[in-house]
Amino acid sequence: KALGNITEKMLSTQLRELESVNLVNRMVYTEVPPKVEYSLTEFGKSLTPILDKFAEWGVNNQEKMSEIFNRKR
Repeated sequence: KALGNITEKMLSTQLRELESVNLVNRMVYTEVPPKVEYSLTEFGKSLTPILDKFAEWGVNNQEKMSEIFNRKR
């Protein structure tokens, strides 16, 4: 829900791709209704400092990027 307008199919495809490169773990529970949980692997967690820097850059440059995108319209 927090991701916005992503379809379940696209989300599943992306999560399986992340699983295939060992960035996330997929845990399937055999219960009714079926339940699947995803978590970061240690390898996936190693990206946290990089993603934090990207997020920091985004916050620091939000106004400038808004100006750029608004000029393109």
